[in-house]
Amino acid sequence: MPFDLDELRRLYAGAGGGDMHDPHLREVAGLNFKDGDKRQWPFANPSTLLGAPYMPGGLNYELLRGLDVALIGVPMDLGVTNRPGARYGPRALRGVDRIGPYEHALRIAPMNMLRVADLGDVPMNSRYDLAGCHADIEAAYRTIARTRAVPLSVGGDHSITGSIMKGLAERSGPMGLVQIDAHCDTGGIYEGSRFHHSAPFREAVLAGVLDPRRCVQIGIRGGAAYLWEFSHASGMTVIHVEEVQERGIDWVIAKAREVVGDGPTYVSFDVDALDPAFAPGTGTPEVGGLSTREAIAILRGLAGIDIVGGDVVEVAPEYDHGTITAQAGAQMLFQLLCLVALRT
Repeated sequence: MPFDLDELRRLYAGAGGGDMHDPHLREVAGLNFKDGDKRQWPFANPSTLLGAPYMPGGLNYELLRGLDVALIGVPMDLGVTNRPGARYGPRALRGVDRIGPYEHALRIAPMNMLRVADLGDVPMNSRYDLAGCHADIEAAYRTIARTRAVPLSVGGDHSITGSIMKGLAERSGPMGLVQIDAHCDTGGIYEGSRFHHSAPFREAVLAGVLDPRRCVQIGIRGGAAYLWEFSHASGMTVIHVEEVQERGIDWVIAKAREVVGDGPTYVSFDVDALDPAFAPGTGTPEVGGLSTREAIAILRGLAGIDIVGGDVVEVAPEYDHGTITAQAGAQMLFQLLCLVALRT
């Protein structure tokens, strides 16, 4: 029941912005405010992923093992088939200055529940060598796999995910996958390369690090659908965007949870899963996609899965001067952080 005016005056007149009476809200506010109404300015200090503390030299075993979550940039887009620019994705997401700290639907403030740091970017030896970059990525995530830290990464093009999974498999073994995307990315070797962004999940299956029967691909659409035979041949579950619309988000969530079960699972979010109205800044936009609200609802519905890593890829900010795509990407990264906080 709402309070009357006298009671409102008694409780709130002169109260600071962080003074709450609800026990849950008071706990969250107490972790984020100082002296009743002081908190960090969103526009101050160097930018980091989700405003996490920056840990220089963070791809170091001794530093990593004290973390629950490692936020990492992978600024490599040598695997794109058309428009480049996703190498600027990590920088764009670091520039988003107001994500979190509270997730109202899940009722958590994940940064206060976990030890989180931005480790900077994966060091790569040559900006010109696609295969070499993938070897460097895999090596970096093998280091992370020796610790308990869950890596949440920002690409870069989608080819990076295959090498991330190869590195993490040293800890988790073959993984399940929730892939939210416009494209299945299970293509073959094109023009002599198997590392392009249309092939990471075929590569991961053939390398033995992705269990295709525990893989669900959500939001699939577009004129390249004829290229994804491998998804069906290997037993992956493919949910086209029309099926999302017809069956609804609750069905999609239930199906995804059924497919991945309770085993170790990687969650990969390609921003081209979103309709270009919500994410114009990407290399391969596909009209008719998910809304940001639908995507957030799907990620919220995964709460409790055993997430062992995740990423947000294909943000190419040069095609979006309004920062719409970076805002969406940063929000999806925050939702992944919430999944880590709530994993069972």
